[in-house]
Amino acid sequence: METRHLGNSGLQLPVLSFGASSLGAEFRSVDVNEALQSVHTALEHGMNFIDTSPFYGRGMSEVLLGIALKQHKRENYLLGTKLGRYSLEHFDFSAKRVEESVHVSLHRLGTDHLDVLLLHDVEFVKLPQIWEETIPAVLKLKERGIVKAIGFSCYPMKTFDTVLDHVENEIDCVLSYNQYTLQNTRFADHLMPRLQAKGIGAINAGPFSARLLTNAELPAWLKEPEEVKAAARAAAKLCADHGIDIAQLALQYSCANPAITSTVAGSANPKNIAKWAQWLAEPIDENLLDAVLQIFAPVKNIGHREGLPENNEPWRRIPHHFKK
Repeated sequence: METRHLGNSGLQLPVLSFGASSLGAEFRSVDVNEALQSVHTALEHGMNFIDTSPFYGRGMSEVLLGIALKQHKRENYLLGTKLGRYSLEHFDFSAKRVEESVHVSLHRLGTDHLDVLLLHDVEFVKLPQIWEETIPAVLKLKERGIVKAIGFSCYPMKTFDTVLDHVENEIDCVLSYNQYTLQNTRFADHLMPRLQAKGIGAINAGPFSARLLTNAELPAWLKEPEEVKAAARAAAKLCADHGIDIAQLALQYSCANPAITSTVAGSANPKNIAKWAQWLAEPIDENLLDAVLQIFAPVKNIGHREGLPENNEPWRRIPHHFKK
């Protein structure tokens, strides 16, 4: 699989990486054997960067990963986890917890070092703590060789800007989710020039935007407005009429941008993972892509709010109503 440089970190990641959130049964109950096999299948197809977090399954994802990875040599894969978010409402970015969290993650994962360490969903806390306390503690781990590349993840562009104002010369990468997709490209539109100027790697998670860009039933917890959901259903139908799964187009589109180091997609179903590798080997249907982007044009870049109100952009009314 094609690889790209993660900014100036010295790491090279595959254009499609394996997201292990599903191993934590975050979205559905999982079969343990299938979950373990999904890791093996991802590595067999070149998805040799694995992204997880202690938040996923409240440790379950890291534990299962540790079991699966015992069958693989450490030099054959890159491993990233996160810290700071431990449940839906429990956040702790204190310096003390940085050391504790990484120690526990290393034990669960069965390794002595991490290739990537991210601060998880920083928009849920008062941001000065991130650059005053958390990043300095993480930099000490990097100096000790426990971590190779560090960064943070969040959703609001305002949070990215605020944190980068203080740490852009100290971090190696950032992760954004659901914001480089067929419907939402704010990650590239808003942040990419700044990241490239500083040599900061860009990781994009969620090419399917929490099932929005699939044929699966939309989950009740999906936060996107109804206009966005309606556009997605119309786009999925158009793809189906052309004999293509919208998820294929979504994955191909998200992985095609050379400025984005890697796109992270997750599943505890090994058949899905093998299918993704096959999709990436096929050329994208440019005519269908143009038609789908036209459907999404009235609702382009419309998302939702995450985290503390002050860490979000001012609320904007939806500028267009999608018409069926």
